[in-house]
Amino acid sequence: MERDLILTDDDFTQIRKLIYQRAGIVLAEHKREMVYSRLAKRLRHHGLTRFSDYLARLARQPEAREWEAFTNALTTNLTAFFREMHHFPLLADHVRQSSGPVRVWSAAASSGEEPYSIAMTLLETLGQRAADARIVATDIDTEALERARAGVYPIEQVRKLDEDRVKRFFHKGKGRHEGLARVRPEVSALVEFQALNLLAPQWSIKGPFDAIFCRNIMIYFDKTTQARILERFAPLLKPNGLLFAGHSENFSYISKVFRLRGQTVYTLADHR
Repeated sequence: MERDLILTDDDFTQIRKLIYQRAGIVLAEHKREMVYSRLAKRLRHHGLTRFSDYLARLARQPEAREWEAFTNALTTNLTAFFREMHHFPLLADHVRQSSGPVRVWSAAASSGEEPYSIAMTLLETLGQRAADARIVATDIDTEALERARAGVYPIEQVRKLDEDRVKRFFHKGKGRHEGLARVRPEVSALVEFQALNLLAPQWSIKGPFDAIFCRNIMIYFDKTTQARILERFAPLLKPNGLLFAGHSENFSYISKVFRLRGQTVYTLADHR
């Protein structure tokens, strides 16, 4: 395939190094085509034809907004409402037995489907108590977070939900908004979105949380990074709090801080 932009082996090596330093993401050798296609838009935006010139531009401006665009471009956002459905009844059972205001952290919120699914679960489960519940939804991808804050989704995506949920939690668009659906204010009111890099030396959020959802993001980190993040999660959880992982993630062999409760759900190892 003929390309109009020049990506050398050295460029690709440097990009892999930079995204690991910036976001902890480990890019495999076979991701070269993905890197080319995603960053090509940034090069064209700046009128550049060589990836080396783009990387030099980043190096000259360590505080530039372009670093944000670079990170956004290489971040994968694959999500859906009530993805890994079995987690949400477990969350419902857990918060039903809790006392005090419920707090949940969605640590890889992407475009909002996960935190809004959590919010719907809390509204269904807690009744009037849900008014005091809060969901902190964070992600490194600022563009995805903007879409999440808007809370507007293609109707085809929303129609996959139970019909009662669609009626209760979404407004269907009309006129020029035909084909779209927006989450209702009572859902979005429970969620606070903010940008956060899990590799940052300090996190702006405070616990304790009844549950932390960190699903399908750890697979992009190496084991050392995974262990460090898990150790930082521990003090942010309530003693009986739950940590939800993705279906392809296994933390049991990475950290002794958590023990598997079952179905990719973990509790603190010292809690019985």
